[in-house]
Amino acid sequence: MTPQQIQRVQHSLELIAPQADLVATRFYDHLLTRHPALRPLFRHTDIRLQGLALMRMIVWAVQRLDNTAELLPALRELGARHVRYGVRAEHYAWVGASLLDTLAWSLGPDFTPELHDAWAAVYGVVAQTMQETTPEREPELRAA
Repeated sequence: MTPQQIQRVQHSLELIAPQADLVATRFYDHLLTRHPALRPLFRHTDIRLQGLALMRMIVWAVQRLDNTAELLPALRELGARHVRYGVRAEHYAWVGASLLDTLAWSLGPDFTPELHDAWAAVYGVVAQTMQETTPEREPELRAA
């Protein structure tokens, strides 16, 4: 992530904030329609509350993109919790694609190729950091 990418993502999040509920609903609708295999992970979850939690986490993380000493340990902890929920490594790509599609929908023409790349870079760091705690990555991490 470059400083310019961080700035772009932070600015775009300000544009999304007034419609956070709608964005979260759209995200989960998109994710669960494209990947119905994920539905069981949410069977005991109020998806509206889950959406609010997602948006709070995105805001929190984006506000700390330039403070990796605080951000990265929190993402590792979040990744460990997601393992307990049944999240697997391949799910991160599905979430990333749904996130980018949802951002394109919510931002419309403001979702430029540069902004797409910035969000993709940010999500890449988030997903990679969260996956450091997934069982599928343990042999890879031990070998490094």
